[in-house]
Parts: sequence; C-alpha cells; structure tokens
Amino acid sequence: MKLSSDLSAFQARLGYDFRDPSFLVRAVTHSSMVSAHRDDNQRQEFLGDRVLGLVMAEALLSADAAATEGQLAPRFNALVRKEACADVARQIDLGAVLKLGRSEMKSGGRRKEALLADAMEAVIAAVYQDAGFDVARQTILRLWGDRINNVADDARDPKTALQEWAQGKGEPPPSYVEVARSGPDHQPVFTIEARLKSGPSQRATAGSKRQAEQAAAKALLEELTK
Repeated sequence: MKLSSDLSAFQARLGYDFRDPSFLVRAVTHSSMVSAHRDDNQRQEFLGDRVLGLVMAEALLSADAAATEGQLAPRFNALVRKEACADVARQIDLGAVLKLGRSEMKSGGRRKEALLADAMEAVIAAVYQDAGFDVARQTILRLWGDRINNVADDARDPKTALQEWAQGKGEPPPSYVEVARSGPDHQPVFTIEARLKSGPSQRATAGSKRQAEQAAAKALLEELTK
C-alpha cells in the first residue's frame, strides 16, 4: 500500500515510517468513515491506551526512584489523560490527516479534543503493531518530551480536583450545565457552568464541552481555595 502525500508528511511529523502503512491508515480512520471495506481505529485506540500507560508508568518510575505511589498516580494520570493525548496530537497536526465522515467534518471533528486524543492512542497502537514495543516506547517518549520530567505532583485535572474538594466538604459531586452555545455547527463554542450544591459556581467558554467543563472547574476551584 502506498501512502498519500498527506500521510507521508504526517510520518515525518510523527518521526516514524511504517513498514506496513495499513496500520497507519486504520489508525487515522474514525468510526464515522466505516464501510464494508474500511476498518476504524477503535480497537487500536484500546490497545494504544494500554501501551501508553505502560510506557508512562516505566518512565515515571525511572525519572524519580524515590517517588511514592501517591506521588506517581497523579503524575501518571496527567500524562495519559485525554487532554495530554490531544495536546500531543495537535503538536504533530494529527487532525489534518484524520479520515472523517461528513457529519464529523461539518461539526469540526478535526479539532475535537476527545477525537484527537482517541486518534493519538490509535497511532501509538499502529506503531506498536508495526514495529513492536521498543519502537513504540521511543516514539512516545520523544513526543511527550519534557512533559514527563515537568509533570507536577498535583497535576490532577480540574474536574477531578474539584470533585475531591467537594467530597472532602461532604458535598455531592459538582454538576456541569451548558448555559450557552454559539458559533457555526462546524466550529461551536460552549459556555459551561460548574455548580456546587451549596451555591458557588463559575462559568467558562471553550471550543469543546470537555474543555469548557475543565476550565469552569478550574475557575471554581481557584475561587474556593483563595
């Protein structure tokens, strides 16, 4: 199989040339493009998540031999969560080569954080399937780069941190309410309000619900912990 010019350019950004290009083609194919002759990347996403997890666990243990499990866990979560995977995907412009159905194209799928994160995990799996664990490890460590050494002990995502704060105060988990939506269908903008049952709330606006929820949670947590 010969790769298209855009996928060939993507290989350069990824830093790995596939011996069997079909692994890469499948990894960038979203479920909205599935047909009788085309597989999507969902199974690779499942595999890539596990490969990424093992690589990050090894890397964190190696980076800090004295760290406790309690210190390692939040660092690990920060490195493998959707936001981190999507950030790496944007770094190598993975969105530009995704194969999406018409509905996903119209709704701005190339910029959706969850979709980018899932595709990044699928690409990791593709490298693993094509070249084995050692090459996959090298690729992941190169792409994640300084994120590994710079991750903080308190690097929990804001929604998790806010939920833990609420539980510590004996409150139920916060709720997230979409209070506004604007922009065209292919590039929507969401305003989300994070609310605690006791009354405090904060709003945030972003290009995805997930990003807006995280930003609202961060703003509310900052207000509560002043």
